[in-house]
Amino acid sequence: MVSWIISRLVVLVFGTLYPAYSSYKAVKSKDVKEYVKWMMYWIIYALFTTVEAFTDTFVCWLPFYYELKIAFVVWLLSPYTKGSSVLYRKFVHPTLSSKEKDIDEYICQAKDKSYDTLVHFGRKGLNVAATAAVMAATKGQGVLSDRLRSFSMHDLSTLQSDPDPPHSGSTQPSSAAQHRTRSMMRSKSESHKASS
Repeated sequence: MVSWIISRLVVLVFGTLYPAYSSYKAVKSKDVKEYVKWMMYWIIYALFTTVEAFTDTFVCWLPFYYELKIAFVVWLLSPYTKGSSVLYRKFVHPTLSSKEKDIDEYICQAKDKSYDTLVHFGRKGLNVAATAAVMAATKGQGVLSDRLRSFSMHDLSTLQSDPDPPHSGSTQPSSAAQHRTRSMMRSKSESHKASS
């Protein structure tokens, strides 16, 4: 039995890379017959990939599942069997032709609904973000002012007189910094006494 890895590698190389290069050559040569051939292949391959997503999950336990996948991809590509052309002309084209108007209408509705939904949720998201930012700013401002109000002159003077300050650095504040702090505390206390 062929393992999943070998099957995946074969499908990747022969089902995707080789047709991609051949499509490039068709575009480069501007051969309409080759365009049509590879467009039919890619439509069938897209359907195969969609079906494969489900079958890999639910049917992969069947014997020879991976061998059948490899055989199917080879059959699609073979110039002798022209598998992609057969499937497209017998099944896909007639089905899409009969349902084309309904499919186009459904796609148009889905585009409109998805745009409206995107705009709706985008507005809601922006409103939530703006509200959160305003709330954070107002709470932050209140916390800051409460914190500043909680300091009294007594708290500041006790911090200054502590011999071992509780900060992580082991260096003592410079004498200039101590002098500035003392003069600021004196001026604040003098202005406080003068106002009372």
